[in-house]
Amino acid sequence: MTRLTRSTLDRLPAAVSGPIGRPLPGVGIVHFGPGAFHRAHQAAYIDTVLQHDPRWGIAAVSMRSRGTVEALEQQDGLYTLAIRDAEPAMRVIGAHRRFLAPDAATQTHALLADPAVTLVTTTVTEKGYCLAGDGTLDLGHADIVHDLAGAAVPRSVIGWIVAGLAARRDAGLRPFVPMPCDNLASNGAKLHAALVAFARVGDAPLADWIAGEVRVPSTMVDSITPASDEALYAAVATTIGLEDRAAVQRERFAQWVIEDVGVPLGPDLAGAGATLTGDVAGYEKAKLRILNGAHSTLAYLGLLRGHASVAEAMADAALAGFVDAMIRRDIVPMLPAVAGLDLDAYRRAVLARFRNPAIVHRLDQIATDGSQKLPYRLGDTLAAHRADGRMPAHVVAALGGWVAFLIARAQAGVAIADPAGAQLAAAAHDADPATVLRRLAEAGLGLPPQVAGDPPLLAAIAAAATAAHARRWDALLTGNDS
Repeated sequence: MTRLTRSTLDRLPAAVSGPIGRPLPGVGIVHFGPGAFHRAHQAAYIDTVLQHDPRWGIAAVSMRSRGTVEALEQQDGLYTLAIRDAEPAMRVIGAHRRFLAPDAATQTHALLADPAVTLVTTTVTEKGYCLAGDGTLDLGHADIVHDLAGAAVPRSVIGWIVAGLAARRDAGLRPFVPMPCDNLASNGAKLHAALVAFARVGDAPLADWIAGEVRVPSTMVDSITPASDEALYAAVATTIGLEDRAAVQRERFAQWVIEDVGVPLGPDLAGAGATLTGDVAGYEKAKLRILNGAHSTLAYLGLLRGHASVAEAMADAALAGFVDAMIRRDIVPMLPAVAGLDLDAYRRAVLARFRNPAIVHRLDQIATDGSQKLPYRLGDTLAAHRADGRMPAHVVAALGGWVAFLIARAQAGVAIADPAGAQLAAAAHDADPATVLRRLAEAGLGLPPQVAGDPPLLAAIAAAATAAHARRWDALLTGNDS
């Protein structure tokens, strides 16, 4: 089958939009980490910008492998974005202009020094920032050690960005705006501090310049993006009539929240649908407690009720109603108001996303690492209620569901996917729910630290865990919505 390229764009069916007749963009953005999420999310926003402003094409830089940039280059930077929803759609994205593999260091250095580039974005996963457990730069990280030794080709994104900023300073140019797009709390502040710390080791004046002149906005990004597979490639080929080995897919919902740091980013991202705000943390908190808290609740209770995916769990009327009530009654009242964010509309959007039959989001994947996630996803809401003397019945029931889930896994001899999996299995082995809960609280696993010293709360979670373990769903789910 003929490959998707600029020379074959005119073959697209009328139902599939693409950059037909659009001039080739200039390069105004350098992006490190052109994986599926970047191509399905940020690049789609940029593609919208390019419809009226051709300055902001993306140079895609891969620091580790050649596969993605080679696939993009073979297709002139074009690929299909498949929207997976009850009403599916496809769109060809043409936001990428340059394609830089790990051996293209000279070109990457030149682009970072180019004054036409005003924005440098990253999706390198949380680990890619080489941070220590406290969120500061890990100066002992092997990639950081390598880059600080003066290597011509940095291994870390920190090393690359600092090299680019140094070139700007030396040329007397304004700095570009580095903007992390990985879901790491306060990612802008952490990246800025890491850049300063890296520069400080070998060039104190550069560190001072970065500290004083460089602005790094925090961001929050959100859109479920399943991995590309042969089924996707086949579906795309059938729809567009062309082969596309760089196609990506995501749900229709996409959110990009960007901190307004008082300097222009370059592209009009707000005009393309991004949210510019002074309160990214408020959006992060809402997502963590509403979306992620509900996700974890669906995972543990849904698995106990025999469900496999989020959509399947949401088709369970009793469970879906419980989660909705938990958000409305327990979570939203404890969230601060956020300018520009309608919490009730966000709740409705989250639940609609969960019901999407075209996205198969497995509960056992969401259920991983509960001991690390639950203190923030549910524990903060719980602590806020208890500080005011209230007992949030739905959150209590959700935590009881997690305890029952651990017991079920331990009794079945199934490994618990969690960094503390062995400890959790030992705590949940051969004991009643109240005893298991006490062990978890004393060990500080998955629960706010104050739980162990709150007897009424311990009793309430133990009662919920006992009900979930015994599959007394009427008491656990409907009884708490009175």
